[in-house]
Amino acid sequence: MKKIALITLVILLIDQLSKFYIKTHFHLGESADVFPGFKLTFVENPGMAYGFHFGGLLGKYFLVIVRVFLIGGMIYLFGKWLKEGASNYLIIPMSMIFAGAIGNLLDGMFYGLIFDSGTVYDESIGRWIEYGGISKVTELGNGYAAFMKGCVVDMLHFPLVDWDVPESWPLVGGKHIEFFRYIFNIADSAITVGAALLLIFRKKAFPHGLDF
Repeated sequence: MKKIALITLVILLIDQLSKFYIKTHFHLGESADVFPGFKLTFVENPGMAYGFHFGGLLGKYFLVIVRVFLIGGMIYLFGKWLKEGASNYLIIPMSMIFAGAIGNLLDGMFYGLIFDSGTVYDESIGRWIEYGGISKVTELGNGYAAFMKGCVVDMLHFPLVDWDVPESWPLVGGKHIEFFRYIFNIADSAITVGAALLLIFRKKAFPHGLDF
């Protein structure tokens, strides 16, 4: 259990510190080069990982509820696996996924309560409205949105290919090509790496097959 707690706390600390820094130092949409192929680009994500979202406010509520049940289910499974003497090939990746799920859940549930500005959903037009300026931490409950209406902060941007096609090229001339264009955060990274490790070491993680 100590290993799970340590991994979770370390990932959560890095995740939340990076989000607080970006939220309180960057304008929404602002980008800063770190080194070639890596930028810090501040976007807010009202939905899923890597900027995906659906269903407006109802979709957001659904995702928060799903994350709560996922975290609860993982706590149950951790107890079961530890009793059965599960290996680190299972415990470590699952701890990373667990921490990532909590990290993004915290944003969605509480960021609207503790920051004075953020992206909000306008039900009259059915879309998310961005904001200007740099956010500040405010008194709990005096933020830009109600409980569960906050947005997830994303900032990790790896445009490995960032190229404007010459106008002279047929068909594609003048187009902008970017790969990888998705912007994400530490929590998303933890979930992705944890899932990848489970896939790579699945035979060692589940030597007797999947047993829930």
